[in-house]
Formats: sequence, C-alpha cells, structure tokens
Amino acid sequence: MGGRDTVRHPQRGNVGTIQFVGDKGAQMDTNDIILEVKDLKQYFPIYRGFLQRVTGYVKAVDGVSFSIRENEVLGLVGESGCGKTTTGRSILRLYDPTGGEIWYRKQNGEWVEVSRISQEEMKLLRREMRMIFQDPFSSLNPRLTVKDIIGEPLLIHDVARGKEMEDRVAELMRAVGLDPAYMRRYPHEFSGGQRQRISLARTLSLSPRLIIADEPVSALDVSIQAQVLNLLQGLKDDLGLTLMFIAHDLSVVEHVSDRIAVMYVGKIVEIAETEEVLRHPLHPYTEALISAVPPADPDIRLDRIVLTGEVPSPANPPSGCIFHPRCRYVKDICSQQEPKLTKVSPDHDASCHFAAELSLQGIES
Repeated sequence: MGGRDTVRHPQRGNVGTIQFVGDKGAQMDTNDIILEVKDLKQYFPIYRGFLQRVTGYVKAVDGVSFSIRENEVLGLVGESGCGKTTTGRSILRLYDPTGGEIWYRKQNGEWVEVSRISQEEMKLLRREMRMIFQDPFSSLNPRLTVKDIIGEPLLIHDVARGKEMEDRVAELMRAVGLDPAYMRRYPHEFSGGQRQRISLARTLSLSPRLIIADEPVSALDVSIQAQVLNLLQGLKDDLGLTLMFIAHDLSVVEHVSDRIAVMYVGKIVEIAETEEVLRHPLHPYTEALISAVPPADPDIRLDRIVLTGEVPSPANPPSGCIFHPRCRYVKDICSQQEPKLTKVSPDHDASCHFAAELSLQGIES
C-alpha cells in the first residue's frame, strides 16, 4: 500500500509517522537493535480425507517474541522439534509467517517489516540476512564445484563475475581456513568440517550483517565442532557480524552466545544473558536442560532432572502452561492459565507463574 501510516514499533510505542513505499517501512529511531520479532506464528495445516480438508494446524511457532542487538550472538536452544529451525526460516521468509511481525534494521538505518515486503524486495534483503544450514552435505549442490557454490550468490546478485568472482572466492576460502587451490573440487571430496566451512564461505560471500546459524556444528565430530565454533567467533569479531545461533546442545550455545533464549514446543519460555540463564534459571524446563549438561569441573555435582512424560504435540498442545504436564513444580493454575513471557528481573524474562518464587538449580547451585 502507499501513503503514510503511523507505526507502533514493538516495545517502543509510537515512533512517529513513517513513509511506506509499497509494503516497506522507512526510518525508525532505535538504539542498537538490528532484529525485533513480535508475536511470530508459523502454523502448518493438517490435511485429512479424500478431499484433503484442513482439520487442524501444527503450531510449530506460536507467539515468539525477542530482539537481537547489533554484533550480538543470541543462542536459541531447545530439544529437537521445538520450533527453533522454523523460527529461523520464518525470519528469512523461507516460510511465509502465519502471523506476527519481523522488524529488521537495514544497513542504511531503514526499518523494514520482513513479512510484508515483496519477494523481489526480500531477495535484495537477503544480501544482508543469510543462513547457515544444519547439514553441510545436503545444503551443497553435489554437481557444482566449490568455486561455483561460493560464487553463486555473487552471480545471482550481480556482485562479481569472471576473474573478479574467482578472486573473491579465493579470499573467502582463505578467510574460513580452506586452500583456494581446492576451489575446483566437488563437495564429496571434502570432510564434514571442510564442507561446513564451504557453507560458511558461501554465507559470507555477500558481506551479510545478520547470520542465522541453524545447528551448524551438530553434524560434526566434537573436535571439528570446536574448530568451527572458534572460526565463527573469530569471523564475528573481525567482520562485526550479528548471529542467531540455533542449537539443541546447551554447552555449545554457552560457548558462543551473549544471550540465550530457551524454546519449548513453539514458545520461548526464558531469555536472558548467558551467565544469568545458566547460574540463575527461572523456568523449570531451563533447569532440566542445565542438569543434563556435564559440568567442566568434575568436583561440581548436579542432580540430574529426568523429565517424565512425552513432549506435547504442537498440533494438540495442552491447556495452560505448555510445560505443565512434565513440570515437577506444577500447581492447579498451571493447567488453567497460560503464563506470559514477562520480565522477572532486569534483562531476565520467563514464562512461569512461579518464576519469582522458585529456587532452581543452576550450574553453581
């Protein structure tokens, strides 16, 4: 739509009158926030019967809200199937969100609502917003050489061609610790760690500002995981990158993240600075995750918390608190009323009715 509208930016109130061009927002006055997600929903229809009628929805992401500061690493952690990857793909419009808002601050300072812009505008925006996929083998085209894989974004966005592209590919390969002499080899000729470095080089080819890393080390050996994590941290510092780091391993997230958001069955249940979450968890699910991580100090003994029951289906979530069927602190209100993600202490949010009352086990408790 055209014309002028007054926009109320998430958590910042009225930011004044801004100019829309098509469906794209213009200037907004914020501080260091680069991405703000507000009440994001991603529902997938369930089809049944001969006529394939919609009989329900899988609520893969159900009302997720968070923000990421520039040059920050936000770790998104939770067990498999909780909606972490779907959240990342929805932010990049690989899935069109069912609802909510995704605000991104471009390099020129202009704010855009990602879910409202056209696919052509989204293509341009993907020069600044990129993704590293979980499986480095399936995400690389086996019929293309490394030079073609890394250089493909440069061709699509008409950034470089010919000798200029080859020089840029060589530069990127050196940046991720690969020998440019191998650029004419194919993905199957590399190890898992080397393939993930190729994926990282492709991601960096357009000099992005925001990278969504979807479990980039989960398919790698432990020794290779450390190398790739250290490489990511070094590149983040050198290039001024902002990362959303998705993982199910809390110890990996602890190593790289400035803040941690804990996700369970499509909802964020806790978010705070990394040390705060690990030392002073406020949600029982976070406590259970922490208890499953072997401490680095052998003298530290944690009581292992074994959750009972099964993870609820996102197609048929329980009433009230999504975690209450497995929570050892459950009370009547938990099955009747859904807790909202609220600020319990400065910079520490949790969605638990008793977050301010419980004394939960952290890494030094």
